[in-house]
Amino acid sequence: MPDGHAAPPSGQIHSPETQAREVRPDWSAYATAYDLLSDHNPAYRALVADFTAFLGSIERPRVIYDIGGGTGNYTEVAARLCPESEVHLMEPDAGMIGHARAKLAAHDNVRYHNIALEDVAAEGAADLVICVHALYAMPGQGQRLDDLRRLLRPGGLLYLIDLGRDMNVGDWRGYLFSHLKKERGLAGALRVFWQGREIAKQNAAIRKAQKSGLYWTHSGAELASAVSDAGFDILRQDSVYRDYSDLLVCRAVS
Repeated sequence: MPDGHAAPPSGQIHSPETQAREVRPDWSAYATAYDLLSDHNPAYRALVADFTAFLGSIERPRVIYDIGGGTGNYTEVAARLCPESEVHLMEPDAGMIGHARAKLAAHDNVRYHNIALEDVAAEGAADLVICVHALYAMPGQGQRLDDLRRLLRPGGLLYLIDLGRDMNVGDWRGYLFSHLKKERGLAGALRVFWQGREIAKQNAAIRKAQKSGLYWTHSGAELASAVSDAGFDILRQDSVYRDYSDLLVCRAVS
């Protein structure tokens, strides 16, 4: 075939929907080990620390939305640092949001919504929208950025981090193993790697989805252009997460 892919055996031609399911990560399976990232990945901890500092630098938001909030790590920071705020965790995967509910049970200012971004009805309600490592996996990123803008009041803030470059599983494995070996010794590093084997499996699935075109890859400039087109002023932009991702702090244009 012209694209270099072998044709499937007779009787095994799959629909686009089936093919998408075959390459898409199993987010519920990922949820079982996801929080090892916050415990053992310095690059991930740096992202959470940046968000914590960001929240400390702005006026306290009244209404916060965490879009594609996963197991709730950023929601937890928002709920803890902004106890008077109304925090909404939006997550379409049942496994992810189930872990978030259990982890954040002590925070009574969090509301949980097991829905996708395009199904969120609230318009102009949020003072702050958080969207971390979620946009790239959504269908129609331009439309989804429009949805993020729709959720914000004029002048509201968007804290956006998005995975833009191909997920190199071998590179991450080497980085994490080197860090863990220094921190915990060889036996400790091997133990954590065994506990986090589902992370490696699902990261490989993310790379496969990127390669197939199911998940969006982009440069920082391409993401910035899409964000501006959606009606945001960019206040800050950085390459983060070992240059795999882009961080943008944006203001919704009036």
